Amino acid sequence: MSAVPTAVPRRPIRELPDELISQIAAGEVVERPASVVRELVDNALDAGATEVTLKLLAGGVRSIVVEDNGAGIPADELPLALRRHATSKIASLPDLEAVSTMGFRGEALAAIASIADVSLLSRTADGPHAFRLDARSGELAPAARAVGTSVEVRELFFSTPARRKFLKTDATELAHCIEAVRRHALARPDVAFAVWHEGKLVEQWRKGTAEQRIKDVLGEDFLAASRAVEAHIGPLSVRGRAGVPDAARARADQQYCYVNGRYVRDKLLAHGVRSAYEDVLHGSRQPTYVLFVEISPERVDVNVHPTKIEVRFRDSREVHQAVRHAVDDALALPRAGQPEATGPSLLRPTTGADAGAGTPAAAWPSSGWTRPQVQGHLALRDAALLYAQEPAPRWSPALPADTPATALPPSQGMTDTTAPEPLPARAGEAEAWPLGRAVAQIGGIYILAENAQGLVIVDMHAAHERIVYEQLKSNLAAQRLEAQPLLIPATFAATAQEVATAEAQREALSTLGLEITPLSPGTLAIRSRPAALASADVVELARSVLAELSQYDASNVIQRAQHELLATMACHGAVRAHRRLTLDEMNALLRDMERTERSDQCNHGRPTWRQLSLRELDALFMRGR
Repeated sequence: MSAVPTAVPRRPIRELPDELISQIAAGEVVERPASVVRELVDNALDAGATEVTLKLLAGGVRSIVVEDNGAGIPADELPLALRRHATSKIASLPDLEAVSTMGFRGEALAAIASIADVSLLSRTADGPHAFRLDARSGELAPAARAVGTSVEVRELFFSTPARRKFLKTDATELAHCIEAVRRHALARPDVAFAVWHEGKLVEQWRKGTAEQRIKDVLGEDFLAASRAVEAHIGPLSVRGRAGVPDAARARADQQYCYVNGRYVRDKLLAHGVRSAYEDVLHGSRQPTYVLFVEISPERVDVNVHPTKIEVRFRDSREVHQAVRHAVDDALALPRAGQPEATGPSLLRPTTGADAGAGTPAAAWPSSGWTRPQVQGHLALRDAALLYAQEPAPRWSPALPADTPATALPPSQGMTDTTAPEPLPARAGEAEAWPLGRAVAQIGGIYILAENAQGLVIVDMHAAHERIVYEQLKSNLAAQRLEAQPLLIPATFAATAQEVATAEAQREALSTLGLEITPLSPGTLAIRSRPAALASADVVELARSVLAELSQYDASNVIQRAQHELLATMACHGAVRAHRRLTLDEMNALLRDMERTERSDQCNHGRPTWRQLSLRELDALFMRGR
């Protein structure tokens, strides 16, 4: 027999007390001391501050003090500042729909005051002196202070001890507080920031240029190993810096994205950046970047998360593609094609010259490198036959470029222990050829070249694989995606979202070579697919396209599948290891690398070349010591 459910007594609906409402709001806004720091620094920046100082005790648990030199708060408005939904940022619905300030809800101070002891000390430019307000007692008294505001928060979560137990160690909470200020500092190089802990200065960032601020906050290594991003696409702009693939990290701890100056963690933006790194990152490495997206406030909703760390765009695909193309253009320029490029070293981190520091992403150099213009169809057989197919000796001798390959008898060659006689550098060659002049082939795998900086080592298969891959992509992009009708339509059970997307995006699907029509409310039929992907799983392809089309740009799915196919073709079409190359063929490969986009990495994200400077070579042999 089934148990008879007991009757639940009805509870009446009633209003919550203001104190409980404030504590509920605090639970959404304040997670830890860093949450308080973020909200208070937001208010300081909205007040026009150019100097912000943070003072902490016990990682912010015992005390948080944020001082600024902003406009200040008049004495009669200080009590209002602590009330819920009292703010100077917005006054109407149109203001809310076009928010341009960091704060706007008027909840932060009230929420913080409900779980901690809070006091405000502020003075305006026309005030004879400052006023201090104690949030708990409501006492307002004169005080001494320069123009600006100080907010002191003591004993965080004193009224909710259970939540205080969830806090980490003082060192961990301090690290989160510093990170909160660091995020503001990256976006506002015009503001000076200082962080004190237990009376000691732990971080300080002075006012300066955007480039200097990035260097101060993230370090010189990040600035050196990154490319400038600068693009204006439609109604929005994307600027900042994107790390080169060689500088990718195991953790995603150097990824900063801002929308109208506000730090956000947005899946759409992260996906757009990751798409740009798709075939230049090795394994599961994480790219590094600092990106600032500027868009009209009416086209983005910042009021979708209590902590304002997530946003929603009116046209998400537009933003996704803008970010992707901006970063992709910044990464496309090969280091070898830049003036005075030296490439990443074997013995040291990438230098500023290596990373192309200061080179605008949207502007290609006027000399030295241009986007390759590929005409017609590239036959894989022709690409593979570009280089000789004879097995190479363990060390190929360096010969003058005008020496015919047949001039040497079969026994002529060098062993692993015999070094070739160095050739004198030809005048102007090093300047004209960033990757230098080929001098030898070693192990049938690597090309050794000499440039103005020293020695260049090239993985010939990896380099040629990227060259063939980019040529195939260029040819494919110039052609229209042709549809291949299916004799028997492929059907599959679809969700309501997939059916709605297929009906709404019929034209977009058609441009990708896909014809998907509904058979019933829960079934879709695929009547054609892209001819270039005849061997792909058409149902899986359709599901992927529909999923991404509902959020991003469906062409990414098609493009990714095509590129995987082209990468396989390029791998098989590239020159293989242990193939003997003449000096002319080696030099032709180096020149192709200098002209090819993304030639610093192969299709799998591995580096294609490395540079050893003369100074590093001297250090290997202790010269000059």
